[in-house]
Amino acid sequence: MEAFHRYAIIGGMPEVIKTDVQQHSLSDLPRIYESIWGTYKNDVEKYTSNETERKIIKHLMDTSPLYLDERIKFQGFGNSNYKSREVGEAFRTLNDAKIVLLIYPTTDMHPPVKADLKKSPRLQFLDTGLVNYSVGIQSEMLAMNDLNNAYKGAIIPHLVTQELISLQSISAHTPNFWVREKSQSNAEVDLLYSYQRFVIPIEIKSGSTGSLKSLHQFIDASDHPYTIRMYAGFFNIEKAITPNKKPYLLMNLPYYAGTSLPQYIEWFVKQEF
Repeated sequence: MEAFHRYAIIGGMPEVIKTDVQQHSLSDLPRIYESIWGTYKNDVEKYTSNETERKIIKHLMDTSPLYLDERIKFQGFGNSNYKSREVGEAFRTLNDAKIVLLIYPTTDMHPPVKADLKKSPRLQFLDTGLVNYSVGIQSEMLAMNDLNNAYKGAIIPHLVTQELISLQSISAHTPNFWVREKSQSNAEVDLLYSYQRFVIPIEIKSGSTGSLKSLHQFIDASDHPYTIRMYAGFFNIEKAITPNKKPYLLMNLPYYAGTSLPQYIEWFVKQEF
């Protein structure tokens, strides 16, 4: 956990890792973050065709890290006067360049899971360390034992999503999160993982099982009992029950196990409890 926290704070860019291994001091890293982010800003301008597009791209790269903890709308993004179409095109340029990905929700509960492009997406950056540096929270994170509390609870979900994306060695598929948007019962589950005929909900948070309100809504409507919580605790399996009295199985995983999720899930659904 200690090693993963260091990785969560500084990120995984090779030059950053090399310098941290040699110096092990955050004070040596700002110039590297500035250099990397500056290089990406310069490179992405090659994808634009006029000054207006360049200004919008620059604005998005300057302001996007501030919106890590929420779903976004294109219209007027980042307190700007830019139109939805302009911002959408700029974000799609950043998405194609793999700098800022758009993670869209789904309402599906069975494979294949399809992104709903009409709903508001979340933002996913190529490196969590760059985000932490951009919003100035690295020093604050050093004092935390549970990084689920960092930056309004957004850092660890962002990092686990990044870990799942890193497992995509063939396709460019990005993970989805699940939403139910009804007048009196909105719900949002952090991530979904499709395995065989199952779509398994994953919540990334601290707190007791009783706080998993959205996960309970998912499992009440689901045809299987498997759920996952990723947190700053130990591995265990719980037999639980939703407020509507539906029994389910909750696999609690330490949040450093993101890249091992496929193996854990394969094992999980084969067990008899």
